[in-house]
Amino acid sequence: MTHGVDRRPSDPDETSVANRGWWDAEALDYYLEHGAFLGDRDLVWGPEGWHEHELGCIERDLAGLDVLEFGCGGAQGGRWAADQGARVVSTDLSMGMLRTAALIDAASPQRPRPLLVQCPAERLPFADESFDVVLSAYGATPFVADSQALVDELARVLRPGGRLAFSTSHPVRWAFPDVPGPEGLVAHGSYFDRTPYVESDDLGEVSYVEHHRTVGDRVREVISAGLTLVDLVEPEWPARNTQTWGGWSPLRGEHLPGTLVVVADKPV
Repeated sequence: MTHGVDRRPSDPDETSVANRGWWDAEALDYYLEHGAFLGDRDLVWGPEGWHEHELGCIERDLAGLDVLEFGCGGAQGGRWAADQGARVVSTDLSMGMLRTAALIDAASPQRPRPLLVQCPAERLPFADESFDVVLSAYGATPFVADSQALVDELARVLRPGGRLAFSTSHPVRWAFPDVPGPEGLVAHGSYFDRTPYVESDDLGEVSYVEHHRTVGDRVREVISAGLTLVDLVEPEWPARNTQTWGGWSPLRGEHLPGTLVVVADKPV
């Protein structure tokens, strides 16, 4: 239960401990609430509901390739990649999320399945140049304190010629209240304020931390990691989606971008 909300610095250790605990506790409920929307074997880039076969961010024939899904949650994207013929590893900081992924696997006889590994996305237990594709739909990116270290690590494990594609909350959302109604259309803060959002529980322990970066920050992180930026996708809200998901809604989607998909390649 959230007791207090603050805007203050939060270092990598505090951020990691808080968010691991948060997602451990929320994992099953999150799947029960959003699992039907996400599907068990699909790559849905965000609450707008756009699928990879529609946006085409990966642009690879995955058959025979090595794929890493970081911040995997229920490993839906990992199963999608495995169905394309890839060898897949899906990682998450949260053991609760990985247990949920294992429950999904156990409930379905369909194979292949990704290998599930618990680890921080910014400290991956893999050798350099291990993967042809690295992907994530809303995993890890806003939940790490050092996002440059995250992108550096993803670039490290990516092979030359490989592709990185990940989605995250669109940075412009930081300036607006996270509510789906009309009040969520009026800016109440600075887009440029990068002070983390911190929640605490009834005992005063930090229970959730979210970090903000601007679009420019995201671009610089990719370039600093030695990658070539291919695309920044800002998916519009499709008319077919009438669902409200937290602060995302058709009303806000008509006026504000909710998701940013970053697509980059590692030079040969």
